[in-house]
Amino acid sequence: MDLLPAQEAAKIYHTNYVRNSRAIGVMWAVFTICFSIITMVVFIQPYWIGDSVNTPQAGYFGLFHYCIGNALTSELTCKGSVFDFNSIPSPAFRTAMFFVGTSMLLVVGTMVAFSLFFFCNAGNVYKICAWMQLASAVLMGMGCMIYPDGWNADEVKRMCGQRTDKYALGNCTVRWAYILAIISILDAVLLALLSFTLGNRQDNLLPDGFEVEGAGERTAALKH
Repeated sequence: MDLLPAQEAAKIYHTNYVRNSRAIGVMWAVFTICFSIITMVVFIQPYWIGDSVNTPQAGYFGLFHYCIGNALTSELTCKGSVFDFNSIPSPAFRTAMFFVGTSMLLVVGTMVAFSLFFFCNAGNVYKICAWMQLASAVLMGMGCMIYPDGWNADEVKRMCGQRTDKYALGNCTVRWAYILAIISILDAVLLALLSFTLGNRQDNLLPDGFEVEGAGERTAALKH
């Protein structure tokens, strides 16, 4: 069996390397888009904490929007707006909303940064996105840690009982949006690590032994 010439072997290696990098890059982009949708849902949905069978009243709370049931009519009365800080029942909720909202904007900014692939070095774009995703994870984590500090608000106690206090939820339970927010922190870290890896791969698309050859030989190998 004849061996391939060095230039042909290098060309095949380079082609496979680039193809694999692009496939992983597409997968990373798809997961980033999915992650941005998750962060939007986490920010908007008011299901961070909610009632249980033992709570005095029905209802649920999000970062800024909440609904509490009427003890007589059982109808939910909803309040809270992202544009009206005074309608948010706790300063801790406002702070958590700021951090989670900024985290969401960073993830959306990562998608906007996709356009930089047409103008800038791909390795640098991946690294920019990686830092944005890492910052998003930190901010989301801070929002999740600060949020329980507001559980001593009067509105929360009215729904969850008087045993409710900071970081003590009384008779209420943690809802799916809060759990999804915590999971999203891990997602952001994994995406950032993958983005850093892709950025480093873009900086070194050719094998080390091939790069040390003369520039003319390298160019000829790629064009062969």
